[in-house]
This record gives sequence, structure tokens and C-alpha cells, in this order.
Amino acid sequence: MNYHVLGPLLVRATPAGPPDQLTAPKPRKVLALLLLHANLVVPVETLIAELWGDDPPASAQTTLQTYILKIRRMLVSALSVCPNQLANEILVTASGGYRLNVGPGELDLHEYERLAAAGRAALDQGDDAEGARLLAEALGLWKGGALVDVRRGPVLQAEVQRLEERRLSLWRQRIEADLRLDRHQAVLGDLGWLAARHPLNEDLQAQYMVALYRAGRRTDALEAFHRLRGTLQDDLGLEPSQRVQRLQHAILTADPALDHHAYAS
Repeated sequence: MNYHVLGPLLVRATPAGPPDQLTAPKPRKVLALLLLHANLVVPVETLIAELWGDDPPASAQTTLQTYILKIRRMLVSALSVCPNQLANEILVTASGGYRLNVGPGELDLHEYERLAAAGRAALDQGDDAEGARLLAEALGLWKGGALVDVRRGPVLQAEVQRLEERRLSLWRQRIEADLRLDRHQAVLGDLGWLAARHPLNEDLQAQYMVALYRAGRRTDALEAFHRLRGTLQDDLGLEPSQRVQRLQHAILTADPALDHHAYAS
């Protein structure tokens, strides 16, 4: 049984079937913030800022307490615990805020972060195969976008942006490790999807160019460069970085260094 925040569900799945869900937007926002900061106190001020921004109503604290009560009722049903245990041990009122307690392995975000840290540690130790495997396992926990079914306010929007940026960094690290392992054919599918989603990300575009070239698709690699250049010029009025331009020149001249691991990054 697990809590989910990386994918669309925000509550704990039960053996009996689908989880009980909150349908009202504002209680879902509160639950999302509590899960993102599981085992930590989320201040009342932070929750109010997420719910109402800079213009909260006079009844904000009372309304927030109502939302907490709704979440507790849902969790009592989902976890099959008594209300007193839920309020005293799981979703507790703390000094200046609320804390949602979860155990090890119960929150997919925590498992994702554990696998990501282990994968990065393996890469730091020079074990590309184990690092790539662990990072791929971490990325496999994502089912769609983070908090995809929550109407995000300013606090959650910043949290989701942070999560997505870290996710993209993890993708790049995993692909870089795979390229060092000469798995260019295997990463082409992921790279094509990522390059299309992030047309201004020069690191991803460079990895895509290298993978295409090593797969014998030199023309496609050059076309990827020209797409990047056109997008940068149209959107930002910029040329590709010197690093990416050197990569294009290496592809044009069939530089033997392109086949070396050093060109993966």
C-alpha cells in the first residue's frame, strides 16, 4: 500500500480496490502539500498561501481546519484506522501547522528520491551500469506528470517545477551513463521523446545528436542540430552554444572522437 504524488493519485491505495479520493480542489491541494513534505510540519501560512494566494479570506484558518477534517475522514476510510489514531499518529496537528506521517517505502516520492540518490552515488563511483539501472528504476515510478490532477496554486506550482527539473536532470544523467556504455540504440526512443518535449535544452539535443550519429544516422543528427538552431533563433534570438557548434562540426567531419565515451556528455 502506497501513497502517490508523482503520478495522478494523491491517496493511499488499499488492498480492497481503488483508493478513496478527495474530489474538491482545495482539500486536494492541502493533501498534496502535506504529502510533498511528508514527516515535516507544513505551516498554516504556507497552506493558506497555496489556497488563496495573497488575498486570503478572514475565515481562512477555519476553512483550512475544515479541509483537514475532510482529509482525515478520507484517510480513516482508506487506512481502516480509528479517527483518534489518525489524528494522533498520522495526520497530526503540530505547532503552527500540520504533519502527515508516512513510513519507509510508503510514499512513491521518497522511494524515487532513494533510488535517485543510490543511482547518482553509483555513477560517482564509476559504475555506469548500476547507476543507469537505478536511475531508470527511479524514473519508472513516474506515471504522467507530478500532481497532474491537482489545480496548483503558487506554492504547489513551484514545488512541481522543482520536481520536474530534477526529473529532467535524472533523465540526462541516466542517458549519459547509457551513452558511455555504448547503448546509443537503446536510448534513441527516450531521447527523441525528450528532445521533442524540450526543444531548447541544448544538453538533451546534444545527447540526441550523439546517439543518432553513433547509430549511423548522420543526416538525422545534423537535422537535429538545425532544428535546435532554428528554435533558438526564433524563440530567443540566440545561436547554439560553442559546445554544440563544435559537436556539429565533429559530425560534419566524422571526427573519430565522436565514437569515444567523452562525447557522451
